[in-house]
Amino acid sequence: MLYPKIPLAQTLIQLCKAKNIKHIVLSPGSRNAPLTIGFTHDSFFKCYSIVDERCAAFFAMGIAQQIKHPVVVVCTSGSALLNYYPAISEAFYSNIPLVVLSADRPKYLIGIGDGQTINQENVYKNHILYSANLKQDLSEENKLDEEEALPIMKSIENKLEKYLGLQKTIQQSNEEQINKAINISIIQKGPVHINAPFSEPLYEMVEELSVSPKVIPLATKDNDSEDFNALSEIWSNAKRKLILVGVNQPNDVEQEYLDLLAKDDSVLVLTETTSNIHHDRFIPSIDKLIGALNTEEFEQLKPDVLLTFGGLVVSKKIKKFLREFKPKEHWHIGEYTANDTFFILNKVFKMPVNVFFANLLSKTDNIQSNYNNFWSNIFATRREKHKDYINIIPYSDFKVFDIVLKSIPDFSQLQVGNSSAIRYTQLFDLNTSLNVFCNRGTSGIDGSTSTAIGAALASTNKPTVFITGDLSFFYDSNALWNNYIPNNFRVVIVNNQGGGIFRILPGHKNTNNFDTYFETKHNLTAEHLCKMYNFNYESASNEEELALILNTFYSKNDKPKLLEIFTPSQDNDDILLKYFSYIK
Repeated sequence: MLYPKIPLAQTLIQLCKAKNIKHIVLSPGSRNAPLTIGFTHDSFFKCYSIVDERCAAFFAMGIAQQIKHPVVVVCTSGSALLNYYPAISEAFYSNIPLVVLSADRPKYLIGIGDGQTINQENVYKNHILYSANLKQDLSEENKLDEEEALPIMKSIENKLEKYLGLQKTIQQSNEEQINKAINISIIQKGPVHINAPFSEPLYEMVEELSVSPKVIPLATKDNDSEDFNALSEIWSNAKRKLILVGVNQPNDVEQEYLDLLAKDDSVLVLTETTSNIHHDRFIPSIDKLIGALNTEEFEQLKPDVLLTFGGLVVSKKIKKFLREFKPKEHWHIGEYTANDTFFILNKVFKMPVNVFFANLLSKTDNIQSNYNNFWSNIFATRREKHKDYINIIPYSDFKVFDIVLKSIPDFSQLQVGNSSAIRYTQLFDLNTSLNVFCNRGTSGIDGSTSTAIGAALASTNKPTVFITGDLSFFYDSNALWNNYIPNNFRVVIVNNQGGGIFRILPGHKNTNNFDTYFETKHNLTAEHLCKMYNFNYESASNEEELALILNTFYSKNDKPKLLEIFTPSQDNDDILLKYFSYIK
């Protein structure tokens, strides 16, 4: 086997292998050549070449989202690693493990006007779990910086002794830093940055390893001890207990605990499409329930105890409600982060959700209450009104989402773009066999397609359907510049010729200023992109065309498919806003 000659590169590659990190997403460059050589010459690793670094990082994040283990992204020096930043911030707020390996120039070449150099150390400092700034190896070819060179120039004998000591110290320091960074990413579930300076020559290879780095095992993680006796008393006596579930991985919560919660009439469980939790007694569309409540009704919904778990919540309406009608207690279960979203958080349980429920529910009794039944009955009425509304509205974004979401095959993975796409999806009762994902950490439109492709690659045993808006898709169109897209990947673009979500926000609509600077109207289509990137392309502009295409859209094919659905841009906002008053 061939290895890079540079010891630091060997160390990084061996430690990634020791930590069972198999997926390596590489972007072309010269300074990162030692890493590229090492990863691609070892059959243990699955290497992917993605030219656009922004797409590469979101693609890696999509893989990590599915396998729940770090994925490595490797780039050259300079602005390359800045293009990782959108995905780094998303991974940071979504608790997705990523390991960024950025190649750097030696210190003496930084800040002197040399090409492709920036200050790379701690560049992600506000959105990273850990930054490891490695030290450059010493070798006969390396130019030592002044701090290292002066003490070893007294004599040849001193120079040799000092050189050997420095290199040993450097190697130990680098090993400790690399181990620490990767371990943090695994345990705390988030992004870490390892910055590695390499000096030329960069492309030399050897047949034998020159270093054997120490592997530092993961530290054991203890759950916080809690007095569940005291908690159970509060829980048992509360007649209104509201459980709000944010972004959650499929199958994370044991069904026995969901069943116990569903049997308690004093518990109301609100979920979102990204919660991936289902029960007939849970309410899966928050805005459908509370979208048209008045002050008196909100007082009736106000909980004594609010219990939250999972990631960030999409619904703005539930945030507004709980900030105005504050519960007496807000408890959050989370191993990693706890956000005081409603400005009343007073208890955090740093433990797995199943551990929490195993302890709490074994010590509690159900109390007589009509909290669940009252709101479940209201929601049942809302569901019927929802169906009636679908039947009376014209062809629009709303109707398209109803048709498309019903068409998705059982047990598919559904990836949803941000902005209007996820907000429309939230209003519908989805097939409970679907696994649903969306980049809700920062809620940006910038990398949804790349993330969906990475997730599809990591889940080839099930088809992946990606639903997105037109601006989000075109913004991330370089995502299709990718040789690893599975043939069972399906893209659905709802193209209303602009940022339609801005039409439902306060502002002056139907003016040149609004059309240009807010809605950003356009006449683009994805047809030519599909030809360039070898996708099957289909389009629909009315219900009849859409129904006909969907009959075969998910069938097996020798290439991925894209369906572009054109909708009128003028009516969508009015139809959506009238929905909430109608279902009331």
